[in-house]
Amino acid sequence: MPEPKVKIIESLALMTTWIKIQNLNHPETSPIKARLCTSFLSRLRGLMLQTSLGENDGILIDERKDGIANTAIHMFFMRFPIAVIWINSNYEVVDSKIASPWMPFYAPSKPARFILETHPSRHLDFKAGDRVKLLHE
Repeated sequence: MPEPKVKIIESLALMTTWIKIQNLNHPETSPIKARLCTSFLSRLRGLMLQTSLGENDGILIDERKDGIANTAIHMFFMRFPIAVIWINSNYEVVDSKIASPWMPFYAPSKPARFILETHPSRHLDFKAGDRVKLLHE
């Protein structure tokens, strides 16, 4: 007998990993609580079709190695702008941009491993050269 759909959804929710991202250069700013996206589907989906995003919320996409092309994002099916912060394997911010809905392509100016997608009001909290700390919840 197949497992009920509710049980499957509950199991998937329990597997969600949350990360707090703290800017070490600006410890006075609130950390961002982000859902860690490591699977192909979670990285592809990103924030698509979501209706809003809290000021201290976001997603952290881990591409597992530094690069430019592999950390490019699209904004198809997005309903609102976001701040995108690219972070390299040394936990250093390498670039940040405000990304607008339905734009086909945004990429960092330097290789990055992580892509933090968060509320646009947090854009100025992260500048190239800032160091960040990732804390598992």
